[in-house]
Amino acid sequence: MRPVSIGQWSPWGLLLCLLCSSCLGSPSPTTAPEKRAGSQGLRFRLAGFPRKPFEGRVEIQRAGEWGTICDDDFTLQAAHVLCRELGFTEATGWTHSAKYGPGTGRIWLDNLSCSGTEQSVSECASRGWGNSDCTHDEDAGVICKDQRLPGFSDSNVIEVEQHLQVEEVRLRPAVGRGRRPLPVTEGLVEVRLPDGWSQVCDHGWSAQNSHVVCGMLGFPGEKRVNTAFYRLLAQRQQHSFGLHGVACVGTEAHLSLCSLEFYRANDTTRCPGGAPAVVSCVPGPLYAVSSDQKKQQQSKPQGETRVRLKGGAHPGEGRVEVLKASTWGTVCDRKWDLQAASVVCRELGFGSAREALSGARMGQGMGAIHLSEVQCSGQEPSLWKCPHKNITAEDCSHSQDAGVRCNLPYTGVETKIRLSGGRSPHEGRVEVQIGGLGPLRWGLICGDDWGTLEAMVVCRQLGLGYANHGLQETWYWDSGNTTEVVMSGVRCTGSELSLDQCAHHGTHVACKRTGTRFTAGVICSETASDLLLHSALVQETAYIEDRPLHMLYCAAEENCLARSARSANWPYGHRRLLRFSSQIHNLGRADFRPKAGRHSWVWHECHGHYHSMDIFTHYDILTPNGTKVAEGHKASFCLEDTECQEDVSKRYECANFGEQGITVGCWDLYRHDIDCQWIDITDVKPGNYILQVVINPNFEVAESDFTNNAMKCNCKYDGHRIWVHNCHIGVWGRAAQRDQGGRKRPSFAHSLPPTLVLCPPTCLCISQPLNFSPPSPQWVCSPT
Repeated sequence: MRPVSIGQWSPWGLLLCLLCSSCLGSPSPTTAPEKRAGSQGLRFRLAGFPRKPFEGRVEIQRAGEWGTICDDDFTLQAAHVLCRELGFTEATGWTHSAKYGPGTGRIWLDNLSCSGTEQSVSECASRGWGNSDCTHDEDAGVICKDQRLPGFSDSNVIEVEQHLQVEEVRLRPAVGRGRRPLPVTEGLVEVRLPDGWSQVCDHGWSAQNSHVVCGMLGFPGEKRVNTAFYRLLAQRQQHSFGLHGVACVGTEAHLSLCSLEFYRANDTTRCPGGAPAVVSCVPGPLYAVSSDQKKQQQSKPQGETRVRLKGGAHPGEGRVEVLKASTWGTVCDRKWDLQAASVVCRELGFGSAREALSGARMGQGMGAIHLSEVQCSGQEPSLWKCPHKNITAEDCSHSQDAGVRCNLPYTGVETKIRLSGGRSPHEGRVEVQIGGLGPLRWGLICGDDWGTLEAMVVCRQLGLGYANHGLQETWYWDSGNTTEVVMSGVRCTGSELSLDQCAHHGTHVACKRTGTRFTAGVICSETASDLLLHSALVQETAYIEDRPLHMLYCAAEENCLARSARSANWPYGHRRLLRFSSQIHNLGRADFRPKAGRHSWVWHECHGHYHSMDIFTHYDILTPNGTKVAEGHKASFCLEDTECQEDVSKRYECANFGEQGITVGCWDLYRHDIDCQWIDITDVKPGNYILQVVINPNFEVAESDFTNNAMKCNCKYDGHRIWVHNCHIGVWGRAAQRDQGGRKRPSFAHSLPPTLVLCPPTCLCISQPLNFSPPSPQWVCSPT
């Protein structure tokens, strides 16, 4: 806001101001970003169609009238300022020429010029309010980073009231020195006030207060603590109290939402006869640090999981999905709030909710929408215990899918790993910190067999979202002196929270290719695609065709037939094919693009098309015990948008060597009558089998969720006809991939020194954590 000089006031205005005690003497209260205004009281919003919640056409309300901004001279710096006005941390891009559709009303700003550091767009240079020579076909838009500014005013985002002055809460261990395991689950409650960290008087402290504190710190529940011990300890220590009279109901998502009393600055007798409040929290299954905690959680009866999160880049966030009648579905965001979101978070082993997300902020789901107008008090053990409405497809759409961001415990895992040499903080060579009892040092990871799943763990550990690429060979600038390779044979399932939860070779390093060039690297991204097969269509379209050999020359060239076809009497005879259609949807938050650039796509003359991926889908016929009896594959010769949702436009088309991919909200349809859209079952004997279809089986392209990439059906074959039924999305992971001949992994045995005990083939070797303490290697053999 520009300052106004006294010289600009009229005499009557100046007299009135001097008579008003608050005009010049009192500072104006700090307001939330959406209320932040220039000198003329502005409001901001995102509009247009189609768009995501953090992007759109920028509209400004001035003097009660909404208008737009012209794209002339618009820059990323201006987008940064506008995104902050809208409550986001920064901009990732901007658009021109009314990408989100032309607006209406006034064009408030033209030739907008910002440096990017302005507090308000009114501080930027322009032609003046309402002075423009543009049309609405030149309306500007912004793409903001999906991360809110602290204190952003939104009914579904926790806002810390300024007059309460409570911003953060932590637990400080009262006993023990040296390195302590993280997360900290028990200690003195401390709150951060404007003048620093202060303790809380325990007068009137209740279990409800502890419940709220534990939820803020990422823990689902609290337990009783030995207060007598801490009171005895408090007599020997000096304390600084800043808060008392805490009265929580227990359903609050933040301590600032409770009734609080603060000590006055001149208070000399604080907390007489009392002691600091102490809280002990129970960590969720992902964060259990001691063997006792793990045993307690394992001893609890584990029922069927009926709530899950999908599509989130970080642990504890995602689209809320619930299980009903053996079918997963989403939740409509009508009346979705922090209480309902907190019930979900605690049910899944996290703390209270940090944000209750609406408008499919974590991507749109597919299939049923099971719940709407969920109204929780915050005390329910499960979302299913909250009052809700069952709805039909007409009542709500997947553009209204609800999501959550949960509070997580601080584990410090991001400090044990770093990226170096990258062009941005989201990419670089991976370096890990090692050292047990001795000094800590940084080292590199061997690039042999490093892939997308390992890169996904690194990006998650660093809080950088998903992995776009897992690099086995890096060309990043080596700005430091880290040259030692300290880790090899890293093998992750992709779900680990940190690399030290993955299997690796231990202290012995075995790397086929030496040199820092052949070390592991990653490129991370905040968003990723998520492919899902329409399983019902497979079941509806499956049939058998006896196809003459003279019509299969191209298919044979592309290896789409069983091995026995090589010895067939060409061109006489036929092959029996199980054919079906596959419709593959992209439900993620980023387009699915081939890993290889178009310069490396392979032209196939026989079919007259380009292959952009070696294997896009894999088809298998399995016996009930999992033995493969027939297989097929589909090279992604033409990844394109066949159809899209109503509000999404097609972006990819293969014709004329066009770009290939699947847009978010679109799907690619492979019809049953296309070559190689089959399994050659000529050699399969009659019996009961399982039809399995796996998308992106080699994890060539990163996705937010690999577990939904497999579909399985029961099928019965009598030698003449086939019945396909009960098609459903299964679970796909590294174990399944290894069994089905996916991305090959070298045996661990060849690279281990003879002094180590080798695991039998039926086990998976799991080494010690990255700190390598104790120094001697210890391998655990657990059944795969």
